[in-house]
Amino acid sequence: MKKPLLTLMIVLAVLAGGCGRGSADRSSGELTLFTWAEMFPPEILEGFQKETGVTINYIYFDLNETMLTRLETTGGYDLIIADDYILETVIGKGLAAKIDKSLLSNYGNINPIYQKQFYDPADEYTVPYGSGVQTIVYDPSQIGLNITGYADLFDPSLKGKLGAIENYRVINGMALKVLGKSYNTENLDDIRAAGGKLLEFAPNIRLLRDDGLENDLISGEVGGAIMYTSQVTSAMLEKPGLKVVFPREGIGFGIMAFFIPASAKNNGAAHQFINYVLDPQRGAECFEHLGYYSTYSASDPLIGDEYKPFLTLPEGFNIEMEMIQNVSAEVDEEHQRIWTAFKEAAGR
Repeated sequence: MKKPLLTLMIVLAVLAGGCGRGSADRSSGELTLFTWAEMFPPEILEGFQKETGVTINYIYFDLNETMLTRLETTGGYDLIIADDYILETVIGKGLAAKIDKSLLSNYGNINPIYQKQFYDPADEYTVPYGSGVQTIVYDPSQIGLNITGYADLFDPSLKGKLGAIENYRVINGMALKVLGKSYNTENLDDIRAAGGKLLEFAPNIRLLRDDGLENDLISGEVGGAIMYTSQVTSAMLEKPGLKVVFPREGIGFGIMAFFIPASAKNNGAAHQFINYVLDPQRGAECFEHLGYYSTYSASDPLIGDEYKPFLTLPEGFNIEMEMIQNVSAEVDEEHQRIWTAFKEAAGR
């Protein structure tokens, strides 16, 4: 999952002053929160500190892999939010502490759709915080084709009109889905067949970029795109005439989640913060800020009407969803090979 890239700011030790005394659930000390920048509205961070007396030291990373390296080598973090695939590695290496659900009075607010996933099948170590799907968005004023799935994006009439995020597993996976295969297949012949199929898509690509692709769709630089959920939300709020498509072949989705490192020095404050965010109203505020799907059922009704179509799964949603998971080194190497060939064919 790609995180929202807004104006990069360092939210760092949220206002140490003005905390007062007397609340029964106040704690002392500092909570070191490690995740991407701008994952929370400032009001959430400030409100937590005022209510609990805990100072938040917000440190951010750019990549999941950076997080893992720093967790293993330097540590010093009390609470981390990271993506699903890296969570599997963190848990497998014994770097995460078990969540004490008795400390989370709001735990029941979580939408079970986002629980019991491959990285934490018993929900012992993680609490979800936002989800995204790979979505097609297009401008009907530029594209006359009625797009209903990935296969439509291969139509020759779309030559030079499309944009796509630079995530090789997502775009390679699109071709696998068109062929009726899993995102996570270990069959090298299937992956090579998808690579051949992907070359048919290359002429339709105008732009390959992760950051700011939604702006190219808004401006009309591209007529349609495959984008991250946060980008879709931004584009639709800016240009409501765009059309969102959940591909009929099935979609890939990802989850980012909280975990408490086994080495955390303030485990109690970490639980407090998770529970604070799990509150229905606060959760709604967080998801509106993030632009990702709400993972808390109790927050869904409280999300503003202008955001709701983009932050909650549509009523009656029954399209197959599959998480993109870790694959073997050999398979990943083949994915990277066909991605390189695709980019070359697309002139990128």
